[in-house]
Amino acid sequence: MSKKLVHTPEGVRDIYGDEKERKTVVERLLLEKIRSYGYRDIQTPTFEFFDVFSKEVGTTPSKELYKFFDKEGNTLVLRPDFTPSVARCAAKYFMDENVPIRLCYQGNTFSNTSNLQGKLKEATQMGAELIGEPSVYADAELIAMTIEALYHAGLSDFQISIGNLEFFKGICEEAGLDEETELELREFISGKNYFGAEELLDRIKAPVKDKEALLKVGDFFGSVDILKAARRAVTNARSGAAIERLDTLYQILCQYGVEKYVSFDLGMLSKYNYYTGIIFKGYTYGVGDAIVKGGRYDNLLAHFGKKAPAIGFVIVVDDLLSAMDRQGTAIAGMEPCSRLYYTEADFAEKLKEVRRMRAEGRHVELLPADRK
Repeated sequence: MSKKLVHTPEGVRDIYGDEKERKTVVERLLLEKIRSYGYRDIQTPTFEFFDVFSKEVGTTPSKELYKFFDKEGNTLVLRPDFTPSVARCAAKYFMDENVPIRLCYQGNTFSNTSNLQGKLKEATQMGAELIGEPSVYADAELIAMTIEALYHAGLSDFQISIGNLEFFKGICEEAGLDEETELELREFISGKNYFGAEELLDRIKAPVKDKEALLKVGDFFGSVDILKAARRAVTNARSGAAIERLDTLYQILCQYGVEKYVSFDLGMLSKYNYYTGIIFKGYTYGVGDAIVKGGRYDNLLAHFGKKAPAIGFVIVVDDLLSAMDRQGTAIAGMEPCSRLYYTEADFAEKLKEVRRMRAEGRHVELLPADRK
């Protein structure tokens, strides 16, 4: 048999032994905290119809999807992102539900990109969605729950950076930018490519005042104090309302007692175009990308037939584990495995002892004495 068959394709890998056990324990701890907020489990298919993740939805670009066909000729894709799947599911099963819907999930997502930069093509994510609740209190609940879940899993040194797309959109609206230009500019600024952003604004001959305001968006990051500076920098009502919501959100997060984990970044502009307002990301040292990604998507469910506001987040479990490993973080609940050896003569006695230990919740291997 070819040696090639024992290896995995580029971008995916096996997880086993202590690493898999740590992953299982961390997933359990995260889920414990999320469920304590009243979120109920949901499981969506690993693959869906292509249209669930189409350009109109505003999710992953088509070229980064794993696409294939079923026998009926339908184009199917491996899910690159949970949010559209959960939105589709909520529209199907909770169409007439008027009270807020709290859903949580875990599973793998798939990204067919050659630009890996150390990232895997298959990643485990865990997240939650709060559907049908438009208030700033819902924004605060999701962010506070994210912070508490990370802390419950054992991470203590991290920051949740919060932005509001409405701040940027208000400036774009005042400048008279069309949707296509706004999306292109959004991509430049979210990638911190300010040279590209400036070139685009020069090409469309944006007024100097609007150009300066748009390029300055990325300067507003840091503690809650930057909200005052950002408010002074704009004159349009939409951007002003965005700052007011962030300020109110911060006050509520203080009531949750999690404000020390919070910072702000008004230049945070997600690549997912379905986000509409509050967005946030979680960072820690030891990994180069966000371990948490979330935000409000008040128009997404309407694409599937249910008009309802929503907000959600995902924790990238693999990156969280990498960070915890590099930080030397102890994971509570890791049960060591003991070994008990038997001979033919004392097998019954040793089996009785092993069963007693397992009934107490301990992990025990029963091995033949000649394997010591």
